[in-house]
Amino acid sequence: MTLTASIAAPHPAAVAAARAAWAEGGNALDLAVAAATALAVVYPHQCSLGGDLVALVREPDGAVRAIVSTGAAPQRVDVDALRAAGERMPSAGPHPVTVPGVLAGWAAVLDHGAALPLAAHVRRAATLAREGSPVSSGLAWAIGYRADGIAADPGLREVFAPGGTPLTEGDPLLQPRLAETLDAIADGGPAALYGGAIGAALAAGLEQAGSAMRLDDLAAHDVELTEPLTADALGATWHVAPPPTQGATLLALLAQIDADARAAAAAAPAAAAPDAPATPAPAPLSLDRARAASAARDRLLGDPRVSQIDLDGLRLASAAAAPAPAAFNGARPHGDTVAVTAVDSDGRAVTLIQSVYQTFGAGLLEPTTGIVLHNRGSAFSLLPGHPGALAPGARPPHTLCPALVETADGTVVALGCQGGRAQPQVLAQLAADVTDPASDLPRAIARGRWVVGARDMDRAQETVLAEPGAAHAPESEAADAGVAFERLDAFTGLAGHVQAARLSPDGSQHAAAAPRADGAALTLTTDDETEATPS
Repeated sequence: MTLTASIAAPHPAAVAAARAAWAEGGNALDLAVAAATALAVVYPHQCSLGGDLVALVREPDGAVRAIVSTGAAPQRVDVDALRAAGERMPSAGPHPVTVPGVLAGWAAVLDHGAALPLAAHVRRAATLAREGSPVSSGLAWAIGYRADGIAADPGLREVFAPGGTPLTEGDPLLQPRLAETLDAIADGGPAALYGGAIGAALAAGLEQAGSAMRLDDLAAHDVELTEPLTADALGATWHVAPPPTQGATLLALLAQIDADARAAAAAAPAAAAPDAPATPAPAPLSLDRARAASAARDRLLGDPRVSQIDLDGLRLASAAAAPAPAAFNGARPHGDTVAVTAVDSDGRAVTLIQSVYQTFGAGLLEPTTGIVLHNRGSAFSLLPGHPGALAPGARPPHTLCPALVETADGTVVALGCQGGRAQPQVLAQLAADVTDPASDLPRAIARGRWVVGARDMDRAQETVLAEPGAAHAPESEAADAGVAFERLDAFTGLAGHVQAARLSPDGSQHAAAAPRADGAALTLTTDDETEATPS
């Protein structure tokens, strides 16, 4: 029996790792984690062992589970001191570092039916860190972008500007300390970080840097395995992760598109009804809905373990829950996230997103472990009473927004993107095309789109950014709402790097990697392998 799997990831080394896992007998879950572990080595400006992970997994029997491995603030965090220091959480340094969840997240993904052990993937990544890989164009850009921060941190400087000279595209990226850490994790499993020797070294380094993080904070980390939030829209069932992720924001946008499409279909001439498709033609995303959903997220999103979360409000399910746009109070994420998607012929599907939040996260590389630390805690609010307020043991509001989609005809799509707070806007604009088994998947994710934001997009005021060819860019709607509008002459990472993998009812598969990144996509079989449409 011939088995098939497809993978999309934003770096060729990640796809090469997935190919190796397939050759060792892996399935879609193995391909995704193989790619993810490689990305933690070759894309350290976007993800690392010091970051977080959110994933959705579909098992062969059709069951879908959400995996939320996002870390909490230290139990000893001094909330009053941080409030006294400023209106916002610091965006860099030791204070926005929360417990890294990515390693526990990899293990949780594999626990859903992978064929290979975690150690196999981690050892492969250790070899990549030890032997080195060429600096990609994306990493080279990030090194230049954060040159001052890299020069200021001894750990980052040693790896990314050895001898004081920043690495450039094509230079070898060598990470011997990270390789040793990965070897130790391969030997000891996740416990090596969450309470073991690697965790002790990391906690000691963070304490020396001024963090409230201690080994017991790392040891207390647990992965949330839960039912996803679901909604029917555009002839498909959409699965997203629950809070503290912003999955509900995507459902709010899809609800508007679906309602507008149905209203348009109902208003169409009756003569067209006999030949009309069962699913109405998609309507464009409205600027008003995008702004309202973003505002609701900024006001209402937090950690349900410590706060009461208004899900109806996040989904804009009532008029009272649709506040006017509010100022973003967190750090600008700059879209530093990676998405990996995979499907296989047994019906498995996984969409996995991991991140350090901003470029090089907190701007700290702990030198004894080689781990780049994320700054996800900068998304906490310092406003007392806010659902996302900083508190000991609380998880911050999260921008990660993977989606898994099942259509009425049996098509399964794993979908994810980089793009910070704009991820729901990006995915909503692609929704109809990526779920159509007849659509050209690479073309669908490559087309221009628009996003709206302010400080999170380096703009002094709320602004719509429209890429070349963006369909239904809301220029007149922006003018009516008093929102600035910019037509760009090139694509921007602010509009997301999308990865997608699709399994069609006839068993055919397609995968596509974002042309805005360094990615690639492959379809693999037990007999041979064929590269998907080039990205």
